[in-house]
Amino acid sequence: MAEQKLILVVDDDPDLVEAVSMKLEAQNYRISKAYDGVEALEQIKKEKPALVILDVMMPRKNGWKVCEEIKKDDNLKNIVVVMLTAVADAVQTTSYTHHDGKTTMADDYIPKPIDLDKLVEIINDYLKS
Repeated sequence: MAEQKLILVVDDDPDLVEAVSMKLEAQNYRISKAYDGVEALEQIKKEKPALVILDVMMPRKNGWKVCEEIKKDDNLKNIVVVMLTAVADAVQTTSYTHHDGKTTMADDYIPKPIDLDKLVEIINDYLKS
């Protein structure tokens, strides 16, 4: 039996974290949860998940910054980062830009509202060896 891969789900919306976690647990992944960027980085350094599902707009530290810190750290840079973004809809009303999205080092993106089946497909593509 293959070892269960650990996925960290990071979003400031607890309902979304719960929905994604339940969907992934049903796919036999182990789940860890964080609700802002600072908490996410602490967990990433401690647990070294195989993959991080990372929201962009969060308190304390946004997803772009968290992703950048992961990818610039030699001990963490191999962790797959999938960004969750509703930014396309909010560019006019936030300080987030498409430039941020294009310059980030994330491995993949999925728009909000999330299509959970699509998210599982993306994760399986990265983690099924």
